[in-house]
Amino acid sequence: MSITARIDDITRIPAAYQQAKLPAPRSVKIEISPRCNYRCGFCALRTREVQPKWDMDFDLFKRITREMRDAGVEEIGVFYLGESFMNPRLLLDCIRYLKQEIAMPYVFLTSNASMAFPEAVDACMRAGLDSLKWSVNAADEDQFEKIMGVAGKLFHRALENIKTTWEIRREKGYKTGLYASSIRYDGEQLGKMEALLDARVRPYVDQHYWLPLYSMGAFATQREEQLGYRPTAGNQGRLGALRDPLPCWSAFTEGHVTAEGKLSACCFDATSHWAMGDLNHTPFMEAWNSSAFVNLRAAHLRKDVRGTVCENCIAY
Repeated sequence: MSITARIDDITRIPAAYQQAKLPAPRSVKIEISPRCNYRCGFCALRTREVQPKWDMDFDLFKRITREMRDAGVEEIGVFYLGESFMNPRLLLDCIRYLKQEIAMPYVFLTSNASMAFPEAVDACMRAGLDSLKWSVNAADEDQFEKIMGVAGKLFHRALENIKTTWEIRREKGYKTGLYASSIRYDGEQLGKMEALLDARVRPYVDQHYWLPLYSMGAFATQREEQLGYRPTAGNQGRLGALRDPLPCWSAFTEGHVTAEGKLSACCFDATSHWAMGDLNHTPFMEAWNSSAFVNLRAAHLRKDVRGTVCENCIAY
């Protein structure tokens, strides 16, 4: 199955999930590390007043993922909002546990590539990582420094790591799918992105696809306006298969767990504003169908989220 087909299956709400109380989601993203070495202008991580220093506790990770597997979860993303290669040893331990201890069918990861040094990537693919997707959202060093908010040398390092990962997979015969996505900007910037992708990214991935500029739960809108890029409503999926903002698929078909163990209703929740349960104290399925989550989903199904935590999202 292509990566876009997998994405579309998750962002499409099937009939069995068009209700307030739900079976286990097929997919869950878990924040291995809440930290990131980028300061992207469009990212919800910028809304954190204090950047967290603690990564996910491995014992917590093992417990909740075993609960998820027992409940029927088939896909685990070893990332959420942070950059998981900030803690490569923990990332590797998590992949090994998922693939070798509980036989999770599909384990995937999204990374900005700048921290994905060859030894870590090699180890993750060897451990059984099924999918590795790169986020490539700047066409040149100048735009990179403006949008990502960090030194331009990381732009070149990320591109080199993308190429090196392709070479490692080819040389060692790993089965990991390699992909890339990019935010589709307007006008002249799109042409610049196409040139970069053709030269430095598409030759080293199995598939590339475009994303809209998300509003990140309405928290990043002011920064986006300062940068001159217009966000799309909420998270409507990928370009070519956009979904209606209400009901928002994020609250129905995919789980999202922060590094501190909070189950969130939002795929852009950097502040636990949308926390529906604390997995440190509550089993996964109990939190997945907590009264708070059930009531929120009911509002989404009515297509009226006034008075809920979703009220101020740009989608509405």
